[in-house]
Amino acid sequence: MSWAACCSGIALASAGLGAVHGIVAALGAAFPVPHGIGCGMLVAATTRANLVALEARAPGSPALARYADAGRILAGDRALTDPQARDALLATLDSWTVVLRLPRLADFGVTPRDLPGLVAESRGSSMRTNPILLADEEIAGILAAAL
Repeated sequence: MSWAACCSGIALASAGLGAVHGIVAALGAAFPVPHGIGCGMLVAATTRANLVALEARAPGSPALARYADAGRILAGDRALTDPQARDALLATLDSWTVVLRLPRLADFGVTPRDLPGLVAESRGSSMRTNPILLADEEIAGILAAAL
């Protein structure tokens, strides 16, 4: 376990954390959301928001190819086109959310009226390494999807 923790720490330090961690930091500060559970609850919606934002505002971003590679690996199908692979990634993440029976933010007392404050508090250093700058509305949409 300690070797795995060390390797994951090195990977995270090298790659950065991104929007999931930025949002979870705000959630954990205001609600009793365990960090790992929060990350699990947000990863599908955040990936979806990142993909939509990248396709609209940065269609040449290398992050789109990396998301597609992850989708091919998780689907076990190297023949998927980039759009098919990104769809497979989202389907896998959505499926894991259901299979793992992850709770909803509402289970921790989060309500729609809490979203503006959470959005404002999610702009910490983790957000700097997200593949694209997400607008407040996009972050609110991630949170709303997890409610």
